Amino acid sequence: MHQLFTHKLLALDLDGTVLNSQHAISQELVEAIKQVARYNHVVIVTGRHHVAAKPYYDQLGLSTPIICCNGTYIFDYQNDTVIQENAIDKEIAAEFITLSQAHDLKMVMYVRDAMLYSRERPIEYMEALLTWSQTFPESQRPNIQKVDDFQHEAQISEYVWKFVVEGEVNTFAEMPFVKENFNGERSWIDRVDFAATGNSKGNALTRYIEPLGISLEQCVAIGDNHNDISMLKAAGLGIAMQNADDTVKSSANLITPKNNDDKTGLATLLQDLFSAH
Repeated sequence: MHQLFTHKLLALDLDGTVLNSQHAISQELVEAIKQVARYNHVVIVTGRHHVAAKPYYDQLGLSTPIICCNGTYIFDYQNDTVIQENAIDKEIAAEFITLSQAHDLKMVMYVRDAMLYSRERPIEYMEALLTWSQTFPESQRPNIQKVDDFQHEAQISEYVWKFVVEGEVNTFAEMPFVKENFNGERSWIDRVDFAATGNSKGNALTRYIEPLGISLEQCVAIGDNHNDISMLKAAGLGIAMQNADDTVKSSANLITPKNNDDKTGLATLLQDLFSAH
C-alpha cells in the first residue's frame, strides 16, 4: 500500500465517469473531489469543449487548467487563455467541411469559444444541449450557436478545435485525406469526432504535467470510454469505470466496483486512494 503515498495528480473524465446518466455529479462525489484537490492536483480531461465543461468545473470548485476536446487543447479559465493547442489547420478545416457536405453528413464545429451547428440541418443532440445550456445562469452558460455558413465561421475563428459528424460516417472516415489529417473517435453509433492527428487524452496529460514536476507514475486517471484509453495507459494508475466496455477495462490497472450512477462508488474509491494525507 506504500505506493498510495505517491499519488499527486488525479485526472478525471466527465461523461460516464464523474457525471451520472442524468449528466449530474452526486454531492458525495463533489465533496470527495474537493477533498482530493486540497492536497493534490486535480485536472478534468474531457471530450467536451471548455464552455460545455464549465458548469461542472465550477461545481467542483477547481482552479486548475482543463484538458478539452480529447487533448486538443489545454485551457485556463482563470485567465481565459489557451495554454497549449494542436488545433485544425484552417485550410484543412475548409477541405473537411467541403467533403463532409459532399457526403451529406450533419456537422458540429467547435471553435475558440463556441460550439456551432447548422441552422438548416440541426443535429438532434445539439438541440438537447442547447436546452440544457439554458438551465444555467448567463455567466456559466455554454455558448452554442446555430450558423448558416461553416466555411465563413471556420475562417473567422481563432481556432477550430474539432468536428463532430453524424450520418453514414464509415466511408467518409476511411478517405485518405481524412485519415491523414484527422484522428477520428467514435462517440456514438453513427457519430464520429474528428480532431487533428496526434491529439489524445494521454498525450495531453503527458504535456500537462511537464511544468508541474509530477511524473506519469504519480498520476491516477479515471475514465469509461475509448477516448480515455490513452490516458489510462499513460497514468501510473489507470482506473476504468464499471460501466466501461471490455476494451477499456482491459487497458486499466483497476476497475471501479460500482458504475457512474452509484452515488458513493467513485467517492469512496477516491477517499481510499488519497487518504494517505
